[in-house]
Amino acid sequence: MSARQLDASALRAWAHTAVDELIVHTDEINRLNVFPVADADTGTNMLFTMRSAWAHVDAEPVGADLTAVAGALAAGALQGARGNSGVILSQILLGLAEVITTAAARRDGGLSAVDGTLFGTALRHAAVLVVTSMGEHVPGTIVSVLQAAAEAGERCATAGGDVADVAATAGEAASAALDRTPEQLDVLAKAGVVDSGGRGLLVLLDAMTATLTGHVPRRPVYAPASPQATLAAEAAPPQFEVMYLLSGCGAPAVEGLRAALEQIGESVAIAASGSDQYSVHVHLDDAGAAVEAGLAVGSLTRIQITALTAAGGVRPAGGWARERAVLAVVDGDGGVELFAGEGAQVLRPDAGASINAQQLLRALIDVGAAQVMVLPNGYVAAEELVAGCTAAIGWGIDVVPVPAGSMVQGLAALAVHDEGRQAVDDGYTMARAAAGARHGAVRIATEEALTWAGTCKPGDGLGIAGDEVLIVGPDLTSAAAGLIDLLMVAGGELITVLIGDGVDDAVGEALKAHVRREHLGAELVTYHTGHRGDALLIGVE
Repeated sequence: MSARQLDASALRAWAHTAVDELIVHTDEINRLNVFPVADADTGTNMLFTMRSAWAHVDAEPVGADLTAVAGALAAGALQGARGNSGVILSQILLGLAEVITTAAARRDGGLSAVDGTLFGTALRHAAVLVVTSMGEHVPGTIVSVLQAAAEAGERCATAGGDVADVAATAGEAASAALDRTPEQLDVLAKAGVVDSGGRGLLVLLDAMTATLTGHVPRRPVYAPASPQATLAAEAAPPQFEVMYLLSGCGAPAVEGLRAALEQIGESVAIAASGSDQYSVHVHLDDAGAAVEAGLAVGSLTRIQITALTAAGGVRPAGGWARERAVLAVVDGDGGVELFAGEGAQVLRPDAGASINAQQLLRALIDVGAAQVMVLPNGYVAAEELVAGCTAAIGWGIDVVPVPAGSMVQGLAALAVHDEGRQAVDDGYTMARAAAGARHGAVRIATEEALTWAGTCKPGDGLGIAGDEVLIVGPDLTSAAAGLIDLLMVAGGELITVLIGDGVDDAVGEALKAHVRREHLGAELVTYHTGHRGDALLIGVE
């Protein structure tokens, strides 16, 4: 199997792919969730936990080594662990980090990549940490799936398999073990489902195979046997899920806390971070009692209390770090700096490509806000915008797409954004500002053609508004000046010119001189955004 190494770069890529794949499969995983509580949030909790891990890695310097990246994954998962499944995921990542750190310490010059043997060892160590954090192993859960993956991975490594072989083999073993979970746990058999946490683990293992080989394993869609399957729990579930980070206490005190929580609740999980900090999770009716038990042994931070519900599709409380934000689709380093400087979160398209619905959804979730104003700026097709925003609404995000067809319109909208207003008022005001910015673009002709403005030849400047060429000039500057004149026919006070990749800033200076001569009272500002495609983007307000 031809594959890349599992080095620091690949581990970063896996974290990114894992988040993407969990977004795709979250609803599927949630529908399987009947154990330990039928609250339909396993997929959501794994996603939020993995998202926190990815965010910590993303904050690491680009040149960070393998040990640092693995450590950031583990720390981020522990800090952002959501629910029982999130705690388990944090321990899986901690297992990987501890194995990498130990191996690096034994080798002169550190460790540059994880081989098949180390990956198998990491899976085995992760299984041990998970059982320790849960206090027991219930057959038919994610633990069973993880143990099967570890055993198969170690056998493959012993037979000489590389890390890609081990990951793929572990994934296949996990798939087979997942299919067996209903035979091991009665509540799954009665509901006609496989274990939801095990399904989430399979997504993560498949994401690793995809990262290392470029091949995404094909899996069936796992669905309940009936629409009511996720309501199959026989007893009324506890009312609350309580989570917090505990510090300032030793291992004996932690075990005492575990015993106390097991007496008043269920689904107790206490995950270690490798330092003096633990992530505590419990389901119970008396949320205050869980907090008091923790305070009796140490210091608590990041206390989360969530009402448990069996309603499918409900996103857990506290998932968004802030109330409102702006997401702008922007091209060019200068463009990113410009929009980010005005407070927007930025999504960049790949070279020569527009943003699709899945990329937009991922970005909307990563923004971490309950309300998001979206500035597509001409880089998102209408159908992809609608699909991405609709999917985000299903995640509980209040999305307001603002009709900005160019970055110059996006800047006009961003200038009037006010998160102190109600979302509908803010969106309407931003939309009016975008619509009030008349805009066009200038590009260089690459071949001879007949346009509405006459014949052009290679090297001519083309002034474009809407989908039509309105100006043909002998060069870029003359075409831009002609387009400005057309846009100014209806009046205007501010002219914005965004200068693209490879265009000399002298063009902007020449246009300023043209405006001073021809349009008294108007101001022209330029920004070197470095965007690709059109040489210049021009807006008039």
